[in-house]
This record gives sequence, C-alpha cells and structure tokens, in this order.
Amino acid sequence: MEIGDLTIKDIASRVKRNEISANEVAKFYIEQIHMKDPLINAFLYVDEDGVIKRAKELDNLKNKKGLLFGVPIAIKDNMNVKGLQATAGSKILRGYIAPYDATVVQKIKDEGGIIIGKTNLDEFAMGSSTENSAFFPTRNPLNVEYVPGGSSGGSASAVSAGLSKAGLGSDTGGSVRQPAAFCGVVGMKPTYGRVSRYGLIAFGSSLDVIGPLTKTVEDSAVMLNVIAGFDAKDETTAKVEKEDFTDSLGKEIRGLKVGVIKEIADFNVQSEIMQSLKVSYSKLEQLGAEIIEVSLPHLKYALPTYYIVAPSEASANLARFDGVRYGLEGEGENIKEFYEDSRTKGFGSEVKRRILIGTFALSAGYYDAYYVKAAKVRRAIEGDFESAFSKVSSIILPTTPTTPFKFGEKKSPLDMYMSDIFTIPVSLAGLPAISVPIGKDNKGFRVGIQLIAKWFDEATLLRVAYALENY
Repeated sequence: MEIGDLTIKDIASRVKRNEISANEVAKFYIEQIHMKDPLINAFLYVDEDGVIKRAKELDNLKNKKGLLFGVPIAIKDNMNVKGLQATAGSKILRGYIAPYDATVVQKIKDEGGIIIGKTNLDEFAMGSSTENSAFFPTRNPLNVEYVPGGSSGGSASAVSAGLSKAGLGSDTGGSVRQPAAFCGVVGMKPTYGRVSRYGLIAFGSSLDVIGPLTKTVEDSAVMLNVIAGFDAKDETTAKVEKEDFTDSLGKEIRGLKVGVIKEIADFNVQSEIMQSLKVSYSKLEQLGAEIIEVSLPHLKYALPTYYIVAPSEASANLARFDGVRYGLEGEGENIKEFYEDSRTKGFGSEVKRRILIGTFALSAGYYDAYYVKAAKVRRAIEGDFESAFSKVSSIILPTTPTTPFKFGEKKSPLDMYMSDIFTIPVSLAGLPAISVPIGKDNKGFRVGIQLIAKWFDEATLLRVAYALENY
C-alpha cells in the first residue's frame, strides 16, 4: 500500500514500529507537492528544510509516541507557526514572521506531527472560493477550472490532492465545511469553545473555530483528539471532560433520531444535492435511525444576521493592522494619510467591504438598528436549534446549495455569500458540524452532506458521520 493511501493511525503506528521512516513519509509528500501543487496552488509556503529536519529528529528518537507521529499536516496561513510567515492571505501581513506557535500547532507537534507548510486562503478568511487571496487563487484538484471553496480552500485542496495527510482550517461561517464539500473531503467544525483559538488571526471572535480537513471521518476524529481541550491562553475555551472521539466510531446508530429540516424546501438547492440528501436519509433509516422532521423557522434570517455580526467583529479585530505594528508600511505626511495608504494598499476589496459594513453597523445611531437586532435574531436561531435538539440527537442537511462553480462565475458578493446559507446558521449557534462526501453530481464532483449535533456532542456527530460514510 502506498504511503498516500494510509490513514493517520496507519502512518503513526508504522513509523513508531520502524516499518517506514518519518523521513520516507515526509519525502513522499514533498514529492507530491512538487508534482501537483504548481497547478493547484494549495500552498503559500512549504517548509522543505524544516520538514526533513523534523522527520530525521523523529526517526532518531528512542521513545516514539504520539497520535500523529511522523504525519504531515498542512496549516491554514491564518494560524501561527513559529518561525514561518503568517499572512492570513493578505498583503498587509506579507513578511510577518510568527514569533510563537498557535496552541493547535503546538499540540500537533507534541503528538509527533510534522508541519509541512502554510496553505492559501481567502484574505483574512473572508470568502467562499479562495479567489480573494491577495497572492493567487487555489484550484480544485478534482477539476482545476473550478474553485475549491473557501476560505480554507488551500487546506481542502491539499488534502484532496494528497499533498498532506490532513490539514487545519478555520470555520467562521462555513470555511472548513464548504471547501471540504467542494473538494470531496471530510471537514469538521467543532463546538465553539472546544478548540483553542490562541494563535489564530481573528476574523469574528464569537464565531471562529479551528477544525480538521481529512480524507476520512476516522482521521477527523483523531485530529480532534489532538487539537481539542481547554487552554488557559484562550478564555473562550470550555472546561469539558477529555474524550477519545474515536471510541464512538463503528457503534450502531440504531434508535438514534435524526432530524430533517422542514424549511429546506424554501431554498433553491441543486437537484443532485437533494438526491444525495434523500439517499442519505435512506441509508440512515436502513441502519436503524429514525428520521424526524424538525423546524428551524428563523433559518432564512441566518445569512443577513451573519453579515451584520461577522463584519462588525471583523471591523474591530482588523483595526490593529495599521502598518505600524504589523505588516505593510504606508506613506503619508500625517498619521491619517499613513493609515489610509497602508490599508488601501494592504487590504483587498472583500476585506474593505466587510470592514465598512461592520463599522457602519456599529456606528452611533445604527448600533441598535443593526447589531443589536442581529444579536437578537442570532439568539432566536440558537433557540430553534435548542427546540430541534429536544427531539433529535443530530440533524442532516446539505453542506452547500450547489457543487463547485467556475472561477469568476459568482459576479456579485451576494451570489458568493449564498454559498454558505446552510453552514452559517450552525456557526451562529456555535454547534458542531461535519461535511461528509456522499454521491456525485453530473460533473463528477462529490456532494457534501452536513451533519449537526448538540453542543459538545462531537461523539454522536462522528458516530453518525462514520456510519453514513461507511454504509
């Protein structure tokens, strides 16, 4: 069996038993990057020398332990890896070298993982296609004429193309799940607070969650075992009991109640996606689950709510990028001109758009009309999920309303924003969710089916996802 076909557990166990070396694994993935990435552009930076050095260090250890021992992992370039550039896909941060590791990166290293490089993204994680990167677009490995989704398109493409065994992405409104669906891989958003955000360049602080992109649900569970847990450096992390998320895999789902959303009929969903959704219902029923209709009456308000809340938080978070403390240095005869020049040159159009939206929504005279109202609707959406989860243990719906689109096809921002209509409600509520590839469309793209579970019930989420994946 080729190295690329091995699971995370397979690689780690074989390297520990000296059946293969970490150096062999590292060189395999570097060769794959050399062969494929010039066309795909998944990576902004590959740390070849650091990868080989790390692999040799692991091979020389006498006590070989760790869930990711010798496993190459790609990191979205809005997370700090000490000594490597961290741009968040923006010109304003070009040349910024991270002085410390994000908590998730440190945890990967502690478990013997190898950071293979930094992946491309929509600038500051704002986008659904990776076309908004300040450097270059990433292409979908399944068909390079199509987008890979976003904003974690680089990590999704890297995993899909076999350029790394797993990747980390950040999910604010669907940025792990949507590109996972487009690239035919598994993408998981843990519960808000399950994974530390320390070392993540913030977009929306009440929404951002770091999650894994993998080829299989089992690999996703292993990655969650590594990155989950309370972190004193991030006060939003929850003190919940440590779990082994692989324990639930393979358990029967007989008797579990799975919710289907009544309001799906109100949205324009591609026919092949609806067909895959119906196939998924049937598979779950054949496995003994009970399918129950639930209602999320405020679902249609999720998109406008998100595009008040997220830009408002972004406008505050991105205020620090001024060309003085970080990144691109502007020119001007006074501080106002200096800031204007730095941000005009440093920020792309989508980032500017969202900063303006957020600043307007938070401004005097509009705060109550926009931000406060959006916060109330957000709570109503959470209430809808609370009501639904009093009847079911998980909910199933599409990850996206369409399969991948071609570059430049989405002309207006609103058309692009609609790509996330089924992922955004989950983010607003802070729930865990996972996208699993089920079925194909008429162009050969896999269809992403999304499962949602109760807060901090990733075990059930993974259990149902694994059953659906392996039916």
